[in-house]
Parts: sequence; structure tokens; C-alpha cells
Amino acid sequence: MLQQDAENYFQAKIDQDIKIEPKDWMPEAYRKTNIRQISQHAHSEIVGMLPEGNWITRAPTLKRKAILLAKVQDEAGHGLYLYAAAETLGISRDEMINDLHSGKAKYSSIFNYPTLTWADIGTIGWLVDGAAIINQVMLTRTSYGPYARAMVRICKEESFHQRQGFESLLVLSKGSAAQQAMCQDAINRWWWPALMMFGPKDSESTNSDQSMKWKIKRKTNDELRQQFVDMCAEQVKLLGMTLPDEKLHWNAQRGHYDFGEINWDEFWNVVKGNGPCNTERLAARRKAHEEGQWVREAAMAYAKKRSTAPPGEGLVRA
Repeated sequence: MLQQDAENYFQAKIDQDIKIEPKDWMPEAYRKTNIRQISQHAHSEIVGMLPEGNWITRAPTLKRKAILLAKVQDEAGHGLYLYAAAETLGISRDEMINDLHSGKAKYSSIFNYPTLTWADIGTIGWLVDGAAIINQVMLTRTSYGPYARAMVRICKEESFHQRQGFESLLVLSKGSAAQQAMCQDAINRWWWPALMMFGPKDSESTNSDQSMKWKIKRKTNDELRQQFVDMCAEQVKLLGMTLPDEKLHWNAQRGHYDFGEINWDEFWNVVKGNGPCNTERLAARRKAHEEGQWVREAAMAYAKKRSTAPPGEGLVRA
């Protein structure tokens, strides 16, 4: 099949909403775009464990500690699903991890901000996981089959995380004056970084048009961001709190909330590695990887021993 014929056939499948599978022919640019997006998503799940893990030992109650432990464990699982999905495109897990540790690969800029108080954990659940859901529900319909299928379970769990985060903030919002102030402060600090999670505005998103044509994405960055603002502007009323944007108001003509301009200088500064916690996050991941080397070696040695064991011999008994 000629290259142009192959590309036409590929695009026809996309247009008919037929999923692309690992053994199907695909343009190299499609493969690379998916590797970049899926691996970046996986990295975000793994790095995203760090700011929340910082509060596991300081959770205010045993119940909150158990909830947070379960959530961080879920995020590790999400990273696993996504790395596995990316591997179907011909890239190894080691290569993806090395790209993360070298700074070549990116992860969501939101995780380069510090968690200063317990209210930050609830706010991450409400705003950060809420923004993730807006983006990820769209990805359950992405054109690459393994990615779309991985997102189904991830979305179910992220939805639970978002509700749990909101419930945690609701408790604080009904508490003492100090707790209410802590809740509002966390919302103030996380609101704008949460809006940045959807990426640059459409006019500066270099990959958006092609990703939309290939149905890797179904909505643009600005469309998703508007959907998120509309959702949060209503939900915050239930908390009795406010969003830190004086320009936020309902526009009846548009049928959406208008909102202020994001500090794009801050966004690009964090993306380029100069955020409050960029260095700390990567250092923590490199350290964990190095200290876990013996576990990986032991697992590989055990797998090799099992593969060469005579038939009938199962697990090695102590």
C-alpha cells in the first residue's frame, strides 16, 4: 500500500470512530504524539503522588490517613496503566522513566506547587482532580484503543477522588474561623495553577489542530478550561467560599462564566522547570528510582528463575 493510500485509509478509520490498535498501521507522527501525551500523563500520575504523600503522616485523623493512602495508591495504579498503554506503541518503560528523570519529558505543571496545609489536600482533590476529570472523560473516546480503555477505570477513580476532596473542604468550610480561613487560602493558591492544567491557550497550542484531526483530543484546551470554570464557579458556592478572580461573572449571552486572564509568564516558567518545586520533585523521583534498583533486579532474577524451572516446579518455597 502506498504511503498516501495508507494515510487516507488511516484517517478514514479515525473519521468513522474506529479505534486504532497497536498492530494497525499508523503515521509515525501519530505514534509519537500518543507516546508524548500518554507518557506525560503517566509521569503526572507518578509525580502527583509526591505533594499528597507529604501529608500521609500528618493527616488529622486515622480516617483521613486511610483515605489519602488509598488515593496515592490509586495514582500509582494509574501510572502503571498508562505506562503499559504507552509501551504498546513501541517505547520501553525504562526509556520513558529516563526521559522523565533527565527533564526531557514533561509532566503536569500543577505538581510543581507545594502543599502547605491540610486544606491543600482537599483542594487538590476538588480542583486538580476535577480538572483532570474534565480532560480525561474526553480521553475515554480518544482514537488510540489502549489509551481510551485505560482511561475508563482511571476516570471512575478520579471522580471518587474529586468528590472526596470536595467533602474534605466542606468539613473545613463548616469548621472554626481558622479552618475556614485555611480552606479559602488553599483555594486562592490552587485556583490559577488548576486553570493552567489545560495547557496553553488554543492560539499557542502547536499540536492541537492535528490532535483534533486524529481525534486524540476531542476538545481544545480553551473549551475544556471553560467547562472547568463553569463547574467550579457553581460548586464553590456550596462551600461558602470564593474563587480568587474579580472578573469571574456569569455571561448570560454566552451561557458561560467569563473569567480573568491566566498569568502565562508563570505557566511557561513552571513548564520550563523553574517552578517552586520542580527541582525537588525530580530529585525525589530520581532518588526513589535509584533506591528501588535492587527490587527491580530481584524481581527480574526471580522471573528468570521461574521461566527456566522444570515443569511442575512452581514458586520457590522457603
